[in-house]
Amino acid sequence: MKVTPFYAVLLLILAVAAGSLGAFATNRWLAQEDTSRGMHDFVHKELRLTSAQEVRLGALERNFAIEHRKLELALRSANAGLAEAMSEEQRYGPKVAAEIDEVHARMGDLQKATVRHVFDMRALLDPAQQKAFDREVSKALTSDPKS
Repeated sequence: MKVTPFYAVLLLILAVAAGSLGAFATNRWLAQEDTSRGMHDFVHKELRLTSAQEVRLGALERNFAIEHRKLELALRSANAGLAEAMSEEQRYGPKVAAEIDEVHARMGDLQKATVRHVFDMRALLDPAQQKAFDREVSKALTSDPKS
């Protein structure tokens, strides 16, 4: 196949689009990790956990880290599928649309697992700790990540 200027420009546009999507996704993941780190620090430093709570929380965190990594890898795989479909179809066609749905499904799986983990952590807390935790979760979900 001869690479015409049209195809060269089209490939450049696709590469920029895929790169932009990757940068956007990376920024979202990093913001989520910053929020997770902030919540982690808050729970361990501000809530004055008992040693029993620390042990139970440690087990929850180890299990969630494994699940989170697995879900991140599934999301990366879905992004790779999207990149392949974009390269193959070179337009917003049925394969691209299906791969976008797959990316969204994997993002949803990651978000659902994170929310389940938040509720699992909350269940370890006493009522006073839960109130403080709930305020911090609400703040993390509603604050501007850029500020």
